[in-house]
Amino acid sequence: MLTKKQSELLRFINERLKEDGVPPSFDEMKEALDLRSKSGIHRLIMALEERGFIRRLPNRARALEVLRLPESATPSQGARGGRFSPSVIEGDLGRVRQTQTVPLPGDDSGSVSIPVMGRIAAGTPISAIQSRSHTIGMPADMLGQGDHFALEVRGDSMIEAGILDQDVVIIRKQDTAETGDIVVALIDDEEATLKRLRKRGASLALEAANPAYETRIFGPDRIRIQGRLVTLIRKY
Repeated sequence: MLTKKQSELLRFINERLKEDGVPPSFDEMKEALDLRSKSGIHRLIMALEERGFIRRLPNRARALEVLRLPESATPSQGARGGRFSPSVIEGDLGRVRQTQTVPLPGDDSGSVSIPVMGRIAAGTPISAIQSRSHTIGMPADMLGQGDHFALEVRGDSMIEAGILDQDVVIIRKQDTAETGDIVVALIDDEEATLKRLRKRGASLALEAANPAYETRIFGPDRIRIQGRLVTLIRKY
């Protein structure tokens, strides 16, 4: 299954190939998908290639071949030079609200229903957060104030912070964070990842907790904080 951004790029490349006989340039792709950098396009192309939707032809500049389209693919509207909305958090976290559930026997504090909003990368960033899939119950006294959502972790870049692949992290929705906080960070309005935030002068660093991964540094205009880690759930 493709993410929304991957699907949009695939359709755009396919339509340009049919219209002009050549694929669009990275700059054209960046403009069409309204991304801030060509690195986001590079990641999307790699993902499409890994999933067998496109092939890069060797020894030819800008040479892409569309191998197949998703079964549900439909022609995009305004793809040529058009704008697409970011495929980031569908379902709108701005409207996420916790709902009180019936307290468990012997539980004076009750429990809170937390929406699980999809998967988040703790490794190479992926176009991660999809739509609300289900809810989980959490003791209210473990959460504190604010609105919360949950994400399923994929990857191993935060293992030294005690966050493992397939853990479920509970995130307090907020758009600010302090240096040292573990946050859900949105890169270029397109890729989401779970990392420790470090402020370095005017720049922001996303720091892994695994020496196999490099710290990535961005200008503040390229990063949006989506929330801060509160706790996690692990199944054995």
